[in-house]
Amino acid sequence: MIRIVLADDHPVVRAGLRAMLATAGDLEVVAEAATPDQAVDLAANLLPDLVLMDLQFGTEQSGADATRLIRALPEQPAVLVLTNYDTDGDILSAVEAGASGYLLKDAPPEELIAAIRAAAAGETALAPAIAGRLLARMRSPQPVLSARELEVLQLVADGSSNGVIASRLHISDATVKSHLVHIYTKLEVSSRTAAVAKARELGVLR
Repeated sequence: MIRIVLADDHPVVRAGLRAMLATAGDLEVVAEAATPDQAVDLAANLLPDLVLMDLQFGTEQSGADATRLIRALPEQPAVLVLTNYDTDGDILSAVEAGASGYLLKDAPPEELIAAIRAAAAGETALAPAIAGRLLARMRSPQPVLSARELEVLQLVADGSSNGVIASRLHISDATVKSHLVHIYTKLEVSSRTAAVAKARELGVLR
């Protein structure tokens, strides 16, 4: 039996997933988390085989943050991301945090169940569209921003000041400025607005 923790801030989504997963005889939902912190606590205390993780919870901490903490536990469950977001930045942050797979919420039930089984068995489970995006990114000559640079740029796009970005990411103002210099250089722009516009044009920001 594969023991699963569901981590999503929408009760209706969790209820739907629980009902759908119950149709598979080898999957058992042992707990539900509405926040990233709850997901980490449940992973540490219940030792599930897998955490099914959303990316955005409406909190400062994201699903990628929780994934990083879960994968650092002494007993590490697999983490499978299930989200609505498919930008390069979201995918990269999840994969770099240690997620075993990445699916979109419009995936067919049989694809999700197969991905859960694969991730729990230690395999990588990427939706075909996501795998294609990663391959295209590796092959294309477009500028490659690091996961942290993408985090900084996403916060810039959300309207955050350098001080807010530093606080959110637990880094210094000087480090934020350094990241912005690297971002401007890679994107060949000279302002925050231009950087956000160029990143959206390239499909790396949502």
